Amino acid sequence: MRKQTGLFSALVCLGAMLPITAHAEFQAGATVVDVTPDQLPVLVNGGMTSRTVSKINTKLSARAIALADGKERLVIIVVDSCMMNRDLLDDAKKLAADATGIRPDRILISATHAHSAGSSMGCLGTDADPNYVPFLRAKLVEAAQGALKNLEPAQVGMGVINAANYTALRRWIRRPDRIALDPFGNPTVRANMHAARNPDDVVGESGPEDPNLSVISFQAKDGRPLAVLANFSMHYFGDRDISADYYGLFCNGLRERITPEAVKGKPAFVGVMSHGCSGDIWRHDYTQPNDSPQNKLTIDTFTSGMLDLAMQAYKKIEYRSDIDLEMVETRLPMKYRVPDKQRLEWSKRIMAEMGDRIPKNVEEVYAREQVLLDQWQSTEVVVQAMRLGDIAIASTPTETYALTGLKIKLQSPFPKTIVIELANGGDGYIPPPEQHLLGGYNTWPARSAGLEVQAEPRIAAAALNLLQQVCHKPQKKYQQAQGAASKAILKLKPLAYYRLDEFAGPCAKDSSGNCRNGIYEARVAYFLEGPHSEALVGTGETNRAVHFAGQRLRSYFPELTDHYSVATWIWNGMPANGRDVTGWIFSRGQDDTLADIGDHLGLGGTSGHSGRLIYQQGNGKDVVGGKTDVARWTWNHVVFVRDGDHVRVHLNGESTPEIDVQSSVPGIGGLEELFVGGRCDNLSNWEGRQDEVAIFDRALTPEEIGQLAVK
Repeated sequence: MRKQTGLFSALVCLGAMLPITAHAEFQAGATVVDVTPDQLPVLVNGGMTSRTVSKINTKLSARAIALADGKERLVIIVVDSCMMNRDLLDDAKKLAADATGIRPDRILISATHAHSAGSSMGCLGTDADPNYVPFLRAKLVEAAQGALKNLEPAQVGMGVINAANYTALRRWIRRPDRIALDPFGNPTVRANMHAARNPDDVVGESGPEDPNLSVISFQAKDGRPLAVLANFSMHYFGDRDISADYYGLFCNGLRERITPEAVKGKPAFVGVMSHGCSGDIWRHDYTQPNDSPQNKLTIDTFTSGMLDLAMQAYKKIEYRSDIDLEMVETRLPMKYRVPDKQRLEWSKRIMAEMGDRIPKNVEEVYAREQVLLDQWQSTEVVVQAMRLGDIAIASTPTETYALTGLKIKLQSPFPKTIVIELANGGDGYIPPPEQHLLGGYNTWPARSAGLEVQAEPRIAAAALNLLQQVCHKPQKKYQQAQGAASKAILKLKPLAYYRLDEFAGPCAKDSSGNCRNGIYEARVAYFLEGPHSEALVGTGETNRAVHFAGQRLRSYFPELTDHYSVATWIWNGMPANGRDVTGWIFSRGQDDTLADIGDHLGLGGTSGHSGRLIYQQGNGKDVVGGKTDVARWTWNHVVFVRDGDHVRVHLNGESTPEIDVQSSVPGIGGLEELFVGGRCDNLSNWEGRQDEVAIFDRALTPEEIGQLAVK
């Protein structure tokens, strides 16, 4: 007994010398401040030209959540506004800091992007409302003060649910023969918002959507709901007069469903809907008929459906109070895409004709925007990241594409991450660099889209770097999982296997282990949905593919002989009557040349074999066609096989070839270049998606081909 007592005393003394790890008490508080314009009529931005509104449909709010852990105090404010510029928000943060002692760089202020709110920032044809700006600034300070005042011991948790039926791509890639004019009179518009209103004009969506509805819930220690911060990637619904759009309806609906009756003597529950990355997103799904259930939703039925999903996620949340907080921000110098001399002269001439009046049409709007960008030349943008235990919040100051949000989420070192856009500034669209080449409204230089071409990768990299800082761990390396079908491809030992799951180019990774990476050319869209997710990547993950929009994937195989095979999934976007050849899928030949020798596989058009697989040998005029129609906008598996002078093409795993021909072109083994998504001479390149490209240095048998196709 005496020895045990001595041992116990020794352990107590040792324990006294060890560092004690403990979390200070986590606190949360929230409030809502009315920011409805107090003077009407008020300017409302979000449109191409200026407009004023004199009627209020629903009130506008600034909804604030304050957090504290004994060391840090943070505030998140989400405002019913189209967008707010950095100068206004920096002023509001400084005033809030003076009033409360909180650090300005510990405050995140974002806009919901309602297109029916008072204008606090000049953009396109609408100026900031001079009466509304100082009013809103004071209300933002009031919101920060109120949330901090309501701090109390709390717990937090997060849930996520798929809400794919409430979001869709609005930016579609136009056919190469139907390129539209930009405001400067140039035929640059290969992609644009709502181009799919006429399906015959387009070849497919320009990017992925992010279907996840995230719900971060804050409760008091006794389980009393304090606040919910939701996040979703959907641009806006659209409403009349002054309105908080669906964001306000959603927030009110959360309160009604979670705390229909306020607790006497306690602050009211606050619901918040923040704007996820949705610069290329809207509610209308152009892949579905106009009378489909999703496309017939009203603002009320849309909000009600979203609330149903949010409550499903909310009820499954598990809470923790043993968390600490951390927040960092960075300010990036950023250049504007300023006009060249010719465009500036054009703009100044139009401005001179306008005199002192505001712009009345698209041409005048963009003329004024060029002059402004030329005067400014550069700016500074704010990016933030914060940690709430194992939950992370990143921000962008821009209208950010869904792809960028996915890049940040999927590479975040945290298990749970949301991205709030239009936070701490209103710096316009930041298309990924490859999207600039496709043109369209989201790329036209203006305050709505004026930042440098490399703004997107710079801002995404900054957000990921900040997340690493607050997590104290490196970012994740995104890698698509292997499902049964992809494992079957690898089992057959391809020379190269391109899964085409990259966020960006130019490198197409070889997943075979043979280090035979390919190179994407410029006009390619990334990370779209691919075929058969469950079979190719497994349950719970979306298979990814690329969309070729006029250019190709290039790779080099000097050792490839006359015995080889190429397997790929294809999704054609061109109508079969759109051009002579609908599109070339794969080609082996010399770059920019259609020589005597070569193999070229495509889909026939008006010149013959319309909508069916075709094979062309070298530069010969004889084209051999398949037997089966390949439907537009559907996934199909194709395998090309050359076995000496014998060529076979198989469709969807069938043992009987679609094309079976003796080749009259000798010596193809000397060709080193292989092209996916087009022909070697760049004529009638593929307009659509491809995925899971596998190159084999032998002729696959019909039995092996059957193992590759998923039916």
